[in-house]
Amino acid sequence: MTSLQEEIQVLRAAAGVVDRSDRGAVLVTGPDAWSYLQSLVSADLDAVGDGEGAHSLLLTPQGKLDVDFRLLRVRGEVWLDCDPGFGEQLAASLNRFRIRVQCDVTDRSGSWGSLAVRGPAALDGASALGVEVPPAPHAHVPFEDGVVVRVPWPGGDGLDVVGPPATVATATERLSSAGVPVCRAEAFEALRIEIGIPRQGFELDDKTIPQEAFLERDAVSFSKGCFLGQELVCRIDTRGHVNKYLRRLTGIDDAPPRGAEIVAGDKVVGAVTSSAPGVALGYVRHEVEPPAPVELRWDGGAGHAVVEAVPASV
Repeated sequence: MTSLQEEIQVLRAAAGVVDRSDRGAVLVTGPDAWSYLQSLVSADLDAVGDGEGAHSLLLTPQGKLDVDFRLLRVRGEVWLDCDPGFGEQLAASLNRFRIRVQCDVTDRSGSWGSLAVRGPAALDGASALGVEVPPAPHAHVPFEDGVVVRVPWPGGDGLDVVGPPATVATATERLSSAGVPVCRAEAFEALRIEIGIPRQGFELDDKTIPQEAFLERDAVSFSKGCFLGQELVCRIDTRGHVNKYLRRLTGIDDAPPRGAEIVAGDKVVGAVTSSAPGVALGYVRHEVEPPAPVELRWDGGAGHAVVEAVPASV
């Protein structure tokens, strides 16, 4: 059996398959599904056709994050998926605003499947699945009863297979037979932290303003019509800045616990949100410009780190 560190290296340097069927999944159907979502979510859906998708946010009326999700337009249906544990919340929030529209919103978390292929050679997995995925972010093509999706990823795009559990199992078998090793979720999580991708429940919560985690880079349209929570994010974009930003912390000897203080000089300037061996993520006051040396402090421990910017290509 391979070690966790070996699996992380596979995902860094080659390609590996990770089961991610714990992700939240929501189905939206009906004649008003698309126009209804367009009125609520942060992405501009008017340019998204069948076989295409988008990274988007559902915000609160106050402009804070409700749910961060991906949207796929699949043969007249809308498939949404999000971080584990937030499918029910996404469905409930969409249903809360569903008044006098002809669409149905269904939480299918737990009965839907997902797998991720990541690494510099991840796109080679498309040939093992017998498909060719267009180069656009979140573009997808049919695979059995599901779809294969192109996923923007620092260091090279990846692939997701999304669909019923049996479809995901078939994809896993084909990829494994083609020599793509299966890796544990813990390896994926360590890589996520290493390359600076925020996760809801860790870096993202109901107090998060999109610009704090750079979610506006690809999930917010500043030119579409009104959407829920638009006023705050647009005001920040045109007239100001946020008080803290998501940063990577590198050069760490240990993995500091969630909540460890980030200290610059004699001031606490942030806190750790996720960590893996040698690296962590956390929010840091905007006055601390990367790269910057900081100290980490927690009950029973301390260490040093360097504050770095998260990649712009997430």
